[in-house]
Order: sequence, then C-alpha cells, then structure tokens
Amino acid sequence: MAKEKLIAVAGKGGTGKTTLTALLLRHLMSRSKDKAILVVDADPNANLNEVLGLELEETMSEALEATKDPRKVPSGMPKGMFMEMRASQALVETDQIDLLVMGNPEGPGCYCYPNDLLRLYLEKLRTNYDYVFVDNEAGLEHLSRRIIDDIDYILVTSDATARGIRSAGRVYDIIKGVNIEARKINLVITKTQNGAAEALEKEIAKTGLELMGTIPLDKYIVEFDLEDKPLIDLPDDSPALQAVEKIARDMEL
Repeated sequence: MAKEKLIAVAGKGGTGKTTLTALLLRHLMSRSKDKAILVVDADPNANLNEVLGLELEETMSEALEATKDPRKVPSGMPKGMFMEMRASQALVETDQIDLLVMGNPEGPGCYCYPNDLLRLYLEKLRTNYDYVFVDNEAGLEHLSRRIIDDIDYILVTSDATARGIRSAGRVYDIIKGVNIEARKINLVITKTQNGAAEALEKEIAKTGLELMGTIPLDKYIVEFDLEDKPLIDLPDDSPALQAVEKIARDMEL
C-alpha cells in the first residue's frame, strides 16, 4: 500500500473545522469507495461523531488514564499491549470510515509515557489506511507533541470576519512556533457571503497564509444542525458541499 495521506484541520472553535472535515469525508466517501479512511477527533469538545452519524462508546483519553492505574492493567500484560487493546475498543469502525476520538483534556500527573504509547499506536494504525484526517483543537496540542506527524496538509479555518482571520493567523503562528511541519498549510474561510473574501484580502495577506478556498453560508447546514442531522447526509446540491469538493480536487483528494 502507498503511504497514507494525512490532512489536519485546525482553527478556533466555531469556525467550521468539524464541518470542513465532515464535507471532505463526504467527498471521499462518494468518489473513493475503495479507500480506507481513519478520522481522529482531537478536539476536546468532540462532536465529529455526531456530524458523521456515529455512536461513540469510549475515548482515547479514557484509555490513556487506564494505563496510569496499575490495577487496571492485567497482570503480566505489557502496557503497550494494554494500550493497543483499549485503543482498539475505542475505535469506531464502519465500512469506509473508522473514527478515533481523543476525548477531554488530560488530568493531573505525567502523561509522557502514555503519550508515547499513543504515538506508537497511531503510527502503527495509520498504515492501514489510505487517508487520515485529524480534527484538531485550536492549540494544536497533539500535533505540537508529535503524537501525529508527517502531515500533507494543514487547513486553518476562519469565519468570514476580520477577527476570525486574525485568529487564524495566530493559529498559523502556533504552527510555526512549535515547528509543526506540513507539506502545505492553507487557509479556508467558512460561512462566506458575496464579496467577503475580497473584503478580507488585506487581513488574509497579514497572516502569511495562502487561501485554499471559501465555503458559503449554506441553508442546508443551518437546517441540518438545527434538526441534529448528520452532515454526511447533505444533498449533492448543497453549496457548501460543492465548494468543499472544489477544495478537495485542488488537494488531489
């Protein structure tokens, strides 16, 4: 199998990270039915499973916490093996998409060793897939600790406001400051209306980010969110979906 392609999505909460991730997945699922996809929800405020219509039973943070309690590790079982067992239980598997949710922020105490186990597990797991998507928290904690690396694309999201663009610029500064490496780092502006991107050109230029594309404000997404429907079921004529499909083609997905 050729090397998997890894796409990370980052940005301040409420800027459409999860929506962008879901619509990229919607694109791949409809056009690459023979491809295996792993999705990692690394945002503590995890709701990617809901927009994908998947039930979640356990998170990776619970598996990590268990490795710190000797009473929970079976006698004679190496911690690495125990971590793999618990992680496999947390993996939500479907015919085309598998989902791993990182969960809430870590509690007190040292997590260096559990995080090393998690990194090794993800390195092994991701080789089984053609695509790996990571929906990140704004602080990029998991990426900065190199739990997930060798990234092809980082897409930084912003809503269509000057404040949002400046926030995306700060996320980009975090990426550079902690030396997270990716082949390409681009900006995606969400919830746009006519002329928004042009009006924000000066703010975009200040960030140093190259604009990958824009996603219009979409009545279908508003309706689906209001009625708690999975975004993976958006109709083909959704303007947001059509915009994301163009972004996906530009990324050669």
